[in-house]
Amino acid sequence: MMMKRGWCLGAATIVFAVVLAAAPARLSAQQTTAGAVRIGDNDLGGTVSSANGPEAGVWVIAETTDLPTKFAKIVVTDDRGRYVMPDLPKANYNVWVRGYGLVDSPKVQTAPGKIVNLAATVAPNAAAAAQYYPAVYWYSMLKIPDKSQFSGPQRDENMPENLTIQSQWVNIIKTTNCIACHAIGTIGTRTIPKELGHFNSSAEAWERRIQSGQAMTGMVNAINRLDSKLAFQFFGDWTDRIAKGELPFAQPPRPQGAERNVVLTLWDWSRPTAYLHDEISTDRRKPTLNPNGKLYGTTEESTDFIPILDPVHNTVTEVKHPVRDPKTPSSKDSPMAPSPYWGEAPIWDSQTSMHNPMMDEKGRVWITARVRPPANPDFCKKGSDHPSAKVFPLDEANRHLSMYDPATGKFTLISTCFPTHHLIFAEDANNTLWTSAGGPQTPVVGWLNRKLFEETGDEQKAQGWTPLVLDTNGNGQARRLRRAQSAGRSDEGQAGCRGPLFGRREPGRRHGVGDLARLSRLRRSGRPGTRSDTHGVGGNL
Repeated sequence: MMMKRGWCLGAATIVFAVVLAAAPARLSAQQTTAGAVRIGDNDLGGTVSSANGPEAGVWVIAETTDLPTKFAKIVVTDDRGRYVMPDLPKANYNVWVRGYGLVDSPKVQTAPGKIVNLAATVAPNAAAAAQYYPAVYWYSMLKIPDKSQFSGPQRDENMPENLTIQSQWVNIIKTTNCIACHAIGTIGTRTIPKELGHFNSSAEAWERRIQSGQAMTGMVNAINRLDSKLAFQFFGDWTDRIAKGELPFAQPPRPQGAERNVVLTLWDWSRPTAYLHDEISTDRRKPTLNPNGKLYGTTEESTDFIPILDPVHNTVTEVKHPVRDPKTPSSKDSPMAPSPYWGEAPIWDSQTSMHNPMMDEKGRVWITARVRPPANPDFCKKGSDHPSAKVFPLDEANRHLSMYDPATGKFTLISTCFPTHHLIFAEDANNTLWTSAGGPQTPVVGWLNRKLFEETGDEQKAQGWTPLVLDTNGNGQARRLRRAQSAGRSDEGQAGCRGPLFGRREPGRRHGVGDLARLSRLRRSGRPGTRSDTHGVGGNL
């Protein structure tokens, strides 16, 4: 089974993708010598055809709101246009056809156990067909600066010093920033909503657009890694050309081969204003743990409520993640401009900033989460006797650790000196929990000796951290290590421990609220507050 995360504008959506290639007997129920479709009492089946004949490689979608949460299942037709939708919960369903080269067919109401032959609707023109293309096909229409603008006599004078080749620009808009959190190219991003306001140009509209909602700080920081004025011009040109009728230059192929054996099951969970950052269903070291059990999500900056899905009973619940200190910062105070969709009200309110969950061998859920304000206790800092602090003292950490035990419904909050981002259990006697820091601003790797912590409850003794060291001579020793004055690098040490710890921060890339005002020339006043990570509900754009 493969699992995939999905977002939707209304509520977070979780998707199960099951590849049935390993179950040919199940698929063979579709076929007889006459080519008919056979189904069970909990299935739907039939054929899909259009004016062009049988439609191969198109999706059949069944959706219902009769269950405790909104539920949908999707299958793909075979080369004769046949489909079988297996194992549907008892409910009334709306069923329709979607596919490349088509527009959505009229919805048919039905229930499991029936043969439903569907009439597909051929798209009347290329523009209608393109509305169903994946977002990236539209995003690929975005133009980028010419290679000459990065080096040589024609270099753009406003290009950041660290951008010297075209591929670095592409990396920012394609891989590490813009689409890391937003599916740019959807109808909501390739058009400018009228509710955003009136602007003299689309470039100006884009400058205002990225300020919408509480992800403003992250989006402004991302655009500042480029020549922001030039980037706004390219994004404005992109939406202008689309508004004039330009279409993607490529057409997506329909599913082929084993792709047609995929069955997608989707449930809505969490809240309409929340987004899902990650989820966990088992112990990655033993993936047979918790079969058909509940799934646990993390909602990062959007809410402190952990969404919980029961995929067997199709029910969703939630539990609030606590903090130790009521003064723990909240995303509710993040600077923002009004959203064209949500208005002036801040829709996010998260103190915990839950980022990544991991399940242990007992079915407990460990989370990288904020449990207190960033300032570290004294044992983390310079002058402490803690072994890790002697090597690399830390003044603050913006995210820490927690554990939720579904059996008792109780949380254990763990204050770490090191900031956390992602986490993974080691396969060792101590069940060591390793964490990453989430960026070069704190170049350390942290860990929790889970065995020691659970035996003693001493979070101070059970935790440790180390700077990332480039061992140039390979002797594995670090007898002395001085923390450098410049952020993100180490001065030369001894015994082969020298060189950069993690990587130097880009000059001038640490932006604050002042930079937001300078870049954005806010038309409405924002609220001072804490930093907001870049992840966000696409609707805020």
